[in-house]
Amino acid sequence: MKYWKIWSLFMLALAVVACSKDDTPSEEQNDSFNREAMLVNWADNIIIPSYTSLDVSLDNLQSETAIFVTTPTLGGLIEVRNAWENSYVAFQNVSMFEIGKAEELNYRNRLNVYPTNTSEIEGFIADGNYDLSLPSTIDAQGFPALDYLLFGLADTDEEILAFYTTNPNAEGYRMYLSALTETMATLTNTVLTDWTTNFRASFVANTSSSATGSVDKLANDYILYYEKSLRAGKVGIPAGVFSSDPLPQNVEGFYKRDISKKLLTTSITASKNFFNGKTFNGSATGPSFKTYLDFLNTIKNEGDLSTLINTQFDVALTEVNGLENNFVNQINTDNSKMLTTYDELQRNVILLKVDMLQALDINVDFVDTDGD
Repeated sequence: MKYWKIWSLFMLALAVVACSKDDTPSEEQNDSFNREAMLVNWADNIIIPSYTSLDVSLDNLQSETAIFVTTPTLGGLIEVRNAWENSYVAFQNVSMFEIGKAEELNYRNRLNVYPTNTSEIEGFIADGNYDLSLPSTIDAQGFPALDYLLFGLADTDEEILAFYTTNPNAEGYRMYLSALTETMATLTNTVLTDWTTNFRASFVANTSSSATGSVDKLANDYILYYEKSLRAGKVGIPAGVFSSDPLPQNVEGFYKRDISKKLLTTSITASKNFFNGKTFNGSATGPSFKTYLDFLNTIKNEGDLSTLINTQFDVALTEVNGLENNFVNQINTDNSKMLTTYDELQRNVILLKVDMLQALDINVDFVDTDGD
């Protein structure tokens, strides 16, 4: 009996070890999926074209701002507003790519921290002394600061125009408007230039299946963006998921108001397109997270994981389509729809952050602090 017990324990140990080997990803993924081809598709067909589009759009914003600053008119204000909106929408396609020079420059925060600090903006304009490269000024620049200066200074367009024409410090308002657009255009051009002249080559060559490999790093950046900037920032925080009460003043595009839904829809669509490897300037698809998961035959609940993820993107977009364009009104009149949208976005956090990363043998490199 003693020997039987020893033998039983020995066999049980072997079974545990065997199961552990089957269930635990290896330290180095040794599958034969062509990671380099995926990196090439990401760089050449998605990331660089996305930045190029935004670069062109911001150059136009800077040009329209220069015209307006020289001769402030109501028509000129409208042109600047239109250029701002086009650029803000285009920015949603690159915001997830916080890697390389973008990470070094803190690019996403420099362009899109909201709510903007209006008192700080007014202080900078009043004394004319500011340095937008300082970390302390992040909440007084970028698209949200322009949102305030173009739409939030007063109730009517004529009253807003007066800040740039007859206000005692009209020149200060004009100069700050110029400084903001110039900074945004310069930062974007710097990131794009680095991609096309330097970073692209090292990014594509770094095929290692490790924490420092391009696939692992961008996978983490992508999921961090989706979880924190998109799911939480655009929906969860203003809807009050992380606070005792809703915070409608924290919506993206607070002063323009009717742009919030457009920005959210664009960001979800961009996230879905990147997951599927969809070319930025067309309908073709290339190597991607989806094809990688399919290559590994990744199954969850008896279905392809890639299909589950795409279905959940579509479910979230359907919920967003049911929201008002103005998220402030939506939160104040029927916040339950915002909360439902958040829940549908959250479902893909699990599929992407847990199931996909486990299948690809990628470790999470950021800390989750919101308690979800």
